[in-house]
Amino acid sequence: MKIILTNEVSGLGTAGEVVEVRDGYARNYLVPRGFAIRWTKGGEKDVEQIRRGRKIREIATIEQANDVKAQIEGVKVRMKVRAGDGGRLFGSVTPADIATAVKTAGGPDVDKRRVELGAPVKTLGTHKVSVRLHPEVLASFDIEVQPA
Repeated sequence: MKIILTNEVSGLGTAGEVVEVRDGYARNYLVPRGFAIRWTKGGEKDVEQIRRGRKIREIATIEQANDVKAQIEGVKVRMKVRAGDGGRLFGSVTPADIATAVKTAGGPDVDKRRVELGAPVKTLGTHKVSVRLHPEVLASFDIEVQPA
């Protein structure tokens, strides 16, 4: 099935690309979660709009990405969240929470869709987080989750 990606999908492509995937993957995962739309002749017009929107938000060069990477890795990110006994959180820390915490800590604006978590953050302590700034640049840093 041909689809148009509306968000970046790891291992598949970036927003605005037309890709061919298996029917079940598109129908059961990509389309319901808003990562893609079905390809149509009329959808080609949407591709240009998605690409223009991505170009505005995107970091254009590797040099810019490395500058932002240095800024992010130089920031100490601490988050205060509600937790129960034993250090378990009520819920989990989302990529949107991490993007907000980086901005609050004095770092640059980070797109929540580019935040990559190895595993869901559901406990107190220090956790490793990565941000895909450019297809070739990945910024890694630690977040410290503390009880509120």
